[in-house]
Amino acid sequence: MITDSNDFFTKGCGRCARFDTPGCSTRRWIDGLNALRRICHDMGLEETVKWAHPTYMHAGRNIALIAAFRGDFRLSFMNPGLLNDSEGLLEPQGPNSRTPGMIRFTDVAEVGGTEPAIRAYLRQLMDHAEAGTKPPKMQTETDMPDELAEALDADPELAEAFHALTPGRQRSYMFNLGQAKQPATRVARIEKFRDRIIAGKGALER
Repeated sequence: MITDSNDFFTKGCGRCARFDTPGCSTRRWIDGLNALRRICHDMGLEETVKWAHPTYMHAGRNIALIAAFRGDFRLSFMNPGLLNDSEGLLEPQGPNSRTPGMIRFTDVAEVGGTEPAIRAYLRQLMDHAEAGTKPPKMQTETDMPDELAEALDADPELAEAFHALTPGRQRSYMFNLGQAKQPATRVARIEKFRDRIIAGKGALER
């Protein structure tokens, strides 16, 4: 997977065999992806790579992430529970997502039409990052670690797979991650668990 954000815009994310080929989804949507990148840069966001995608940060907090798929490209917002979706643009990451948090584009021209709203939503999250406010916690038997919530917001495929797991399997991951004392350890475990979650398995299943 990529570690340099520029590679995403020239080669792809590196998660499949279409990486650095004309068939990569980033090739189809490159003008729209570049437009989203420009907006994030204009807002003064710091660009980095997380989960093999360009991720934009402010005041030490993840704000948004750009992704491309065969049928669409997306701007996903972190901590979407803090957003006031005044324009009604946000969609869930997957059928089981609890909080709508992404804008899906199927035409490059759509970015220009929604740019004012995108900027407003980014500004909301930047203000919350500066203030240190956090979204209300979802009521679950086991608290979901912040790092897992952010990973699910950032990775639609992972979010759909995680929410499709049985409650017991979901708890197995949340418990395992909750035992790690350091955020970096939790992030590393989530990346290690990704293929297992996609396969529909619990944390301890082979």
